Amino acid sequence: MNRRIFLKSVPLAGLAGAAGTDKGILKEIAGSTAKPVSDRDYHTALLYRISHPVIQHLSEGKLKAAMPREVAPKYGKPVDKVTYLEAFGRTLSGTAPWLELGEDSSTEGRLRGKLGDAARQALQMACDPGSPDYMNFTGKFDPQPLVDGAFLALGLMRAPQQLWGKLKPAVQQQLVTALKQLRSIKAFNNNWVLFSATIEAALLQFDAGWERKPVDVAVEKIMEWYKGDSMYGDGQSFHYDYYNAFVIHPMLVQVLKVLADKGEGSKEQYELALKRMQRYGIIQERQISPEGAFPVVGRSMAYRSGAFQPLSMLALENHLPAELTPAQVRCALTAMHKRIFSRPENFDKDNWLRIGFCGHQPGIADGYISTGSLYLCTNSFLHLGLAPDHTLWTSPAADWTAKLAYGGNDVARDHAIDF
Repeated sequence: MNRRIFLKSVPLAGLAGAAGTDKGILKEIAGSTAKPVSDRDYHTALLYRISHPVIQHLSEGKLKAAMPREVAPKYGKPVDKVTYLEAFGRTLSGTAPWLELGEDSSTEGRLRGKLGDAARQALQMACDPGSPDYMNFTGKFDPQPLVDGAFLALGLMRAPQQLWGKLKPAVQQQLVTALKQLRSIKAFNNNWVLFSATIEAALLQFDAGWERKPVDVAVEKIMEWYKGDSMYGDGQSFHYDYYNAFVIHPMLVQVLKVLADKGEGSKEQYELALKRMQRYGIIQERQISPEGAFPVVGRSMAYRSGAFQPLSMLALENHLPAELTPAQVRCALTAMHKRIFSRPENFDKDNWLRIGFCGHQPGIADGYISTGSLYLCTNSFLHLGLAPDHTLWTSPAADWTAKLAYGGNDVARDHAIDF
């Protein structure tokens, strides 16, 4: 049976922004405050709390009217031109695998169905020029939309049936038009090359007229910047931060997988990138302390749990390395989420995320961080795309490496990789 956690860590008390029916379903998931809930139910409730305000308000054409626009102390962007696409693109990329499971008669399945319906309506609102929430897909004001157009494209690739496949052809065409508008933005010579590549990979996946050159450039550069032991440079330089997690590993592997699946790229190159991400996943699992903490180092720490996108993605795709069991990964990610999100100050009274890492901490924000930026954290929930009867969810609880080591238990030695 599932490892149990108590409801004091499940953030349901602040679900005032949810529709009445949704709150009823969530109560079914969580039960009373005395009832223990499974790790899956905890993740479901938390992801819903984070993603619902963005998706629901956008589906109603009310995102721009309702979403706060908190910014970093030294913010330097036209916030109203970038923050809404940031919020939606990042939220969609994180919730997509869960939504891809589709609606069913279970308590969770009904909640998923409602959010899936809202997500499809939100996609229409985001790309319809007549919508009050029509989003900026140009570089006219700032290059930032290239970043979040890529996260939007990533979300579509992660839910090809429930999101892309269920859209009306006219909405699909509007999305294609919006994504192609982003070609006018020139990527910086760093992790940004993957944003252009991810957009083109989505267009390739959906047979919507892709361009090869940005993809080839990105793959060549990222491979050239490899530093060893699963670490890529962000450009020629190596930065001790989580950009290998926020962007590089997930987007590189996704792009190469699409290329290989479509017969447009090398299967061997995809497998090499995947092996490197598996090694990165081993390192990530070892970084989670017995208490669920991990090092706060490098820029963009306001992305919170998004730092564990690669480990969650490996679990989702059944590509965890042999050194890691699904149960220990589930328990490690649960502990990490609880460590961060149990603090109520992470959210405002309407369940919008506030700037910070573990609470409300504006000082931790880089100069490009606004409310919309924060929703990259949803990308640590990708493993919710595994069905409830998957072994990751059904296996008995297992301690992760740091908890074993600090508990005096024998653990396997760690070593670098050379490929």
